[in-house]
Amino acid sequence: MRDLDLTTLRLFVSVCETRSIARAGAQASIVGSAISKRLAQLEDTLGTPLFVRRRRGVVPTAAGETLLEHARAMLGSVNRIERDMAAYAGGMRGHVRMLASASVMAESLAEDVADFLQDPAHRNIRVDMEERVSPEIVRGIREGVASIGLCWDAADLEGLQRRDYRSDHLAVVAHPSHPVARMREVCFEQLLDHEFVGMPALSAVQLLLAREATAAGKPLVHRVLVSNFDAALRVVRAGLAISVVPAEVAQPFTAAYGLCLMPLADPWAKRRFAICFRDEASLSPAAQLLVAHLEKLARRD
Repeated sequence: MRDLDLTTLRLFVSVCETRSIARAGAQASIVGSAISKRLAQLEDTLGTPLFVRRRRGVVPTAAGETLLEHARAMLGSVNRIERDMAAYAGGMRGHVRMLASASVMAESLAEDVADFLQDPAHRNIRVDMEERVSPEIVRGIREGVASIGLCWDAADLEGLQRRDYRSDHLAVVAHPSHPVARMREVCFEQLLDHEFVGMPALSAVQLLLAREATAAGKPLVHRVLVSNFDAALRVVRAGLAISVVPAEVAQPFTAAYGLCLMPLADPWAKRRFAICFRDEASLSPAAQLLVAHLEKLARRD
């Protein structure tokens, strides 16, 4: 295994993706025979065939597919290392990578991070944010994809350290002509006779609503499936269905769109978010500063 090198792994990934040694060679400006030699040495090192040669190219074996998954992860890590080190070489003294749920991103995180970066003491810190669903956030933190995650605190955070972040309150949004708009107080079970705008299946809101619908013994009927809150509110504006979204996300749109917003009366509709990481002691100084800043803002919430 010590004979593995990054150049060979990059060529291996290229051959897998193009299904052709010749095309991979053209992309890398390397003759096909040189790539074939490297791949043969790689197969010899690993002790197993990685490709099935066919008339019109090559196809990865089961072992090749497994190596491809690992190689992509390794090369992704190398790319992040190169970018981080380039940042330090350019005078940047800190780089923090974060994963956050759609609710956190849509509600307050961007403003909170901007507030952190406006401090002159943090002018040489860079913060990158990526939106993911809660299970992927937790997995990403455990695997070291990012140093900090922000997600619903009901996610499985076992093995991770955590701090409290902000909270929100789920609400139903309806067109003024919809029967739900005439309700004064709304419990989720009362909504299950109507059609909903659905979000991605693994999103925290969708998982919570599916769980509560099952507990109520009623189906959660989706008329429209969308990928984000803005699209959901546009569907509601068209009068096609109702949607359950964080009130903090919906409020700026309800007045502009002329929609009705009613917070859910259910106790579980009040949610708390968590800042999670593997080990505070292993966080970079920049990441520790950011966690402390977010935790401070959460105490004001």
